[in-house]
Amino acid sequence: MTLLDQATHLRQMARRVSAPRMQTIAITSGKGGVGKTNLAVNLAVVLASMKRRVVLLDADMGLANDDILCNVQPRYNLAHVVAGQKTLAEVITPVPAGFSLVAGASGLSRMADLSETDRRRLMSELETLQEVADVLIIDTGAGIGRNVLAFTATADHVVVVTTPEPTAITDAYACLKVLVRCGTAATMSLMVNQARSRDEAKAVHERVSGVCRQFLKANVIFAGFVLADPAVQDSVRRRMPFVLAHPKSAAAQCMLAWANRMDSSVEVQSAAPKGGFFRRLAAWWR
Repeated sequence: MTLLDQATHLRQMARRVSAPRMQTIAITSGKGGVGKTNLAVNLAVVLASMKRRVVLLDADMGLANDDILCNVQPRYNLAHVVAGQKTLAEVITPVPAGFSLVAGASGLSRMADLSETDRRRLMSELETLQEVADVLIIDTGAGIGRNVLAFTATADHVVVVTTPEPTAITDAYACLKVLVRCGTAATMSLMVNQARSRDEAKAVHERVSGVCRQFLKANVIFAGFVLADPAVQDSVRRRMPFVLAHPKSAAAQCMLAWANRMDSSVEVQSAAPKGGFFRRLAAWWR
């Protein structure tokens, strides 16, 4: 057995002994169209390849489309759960890339404005995920609506996605400002998508994080960046995650680096008490 094999074996043993709680990673953005869903799907693929039990929750209430990028056709979705027609276990769809998808409900106004009864039913079902997942990736809607904030403000780690465009950067800061004012305890980080270079991505982060430190007294970590790459657009047209369609592309290498950092974060946070996310989510909705 090589040293690498031994290290992997020891990590797996440690996971079993410590019974780590499920970690929640919310992927959000202030502005739509910055590639948030694409990054969430590709992160799920890479973390699943690291032997994590990953569930991707499409929580973009009303405009869900994770199933398209996953190239699956779920028979049921969150709308059936909210309506009490199906349990969450019946809605979960296995994705060939190795993770599970909880499909959202596209175009249904009820999902975009949940009632108190809807939220309670959804909350009860979501709690069952902690028995089947190590990592829950939540792909939220864009913006700062109440349902978006319910997931971002209560997650263990919230990743705000932006591009180098001034409007996207402004909206990313607005998103972070609202999160801070909501009193989130989440680790907050900024992911720069469609960057022309690492230097450009770092400059975007330094601009946003500097303003957050000055005016919000908040720390925003540099999550990483994904380079602008034609392989990404080609993968979307093929309905495939770009880490699978073009594994040697520049974008895929950036994604691997980010996923490794996120995996390390999951490892560090796994000793916290169980059920933290669900308690926070329930309290938020109350």
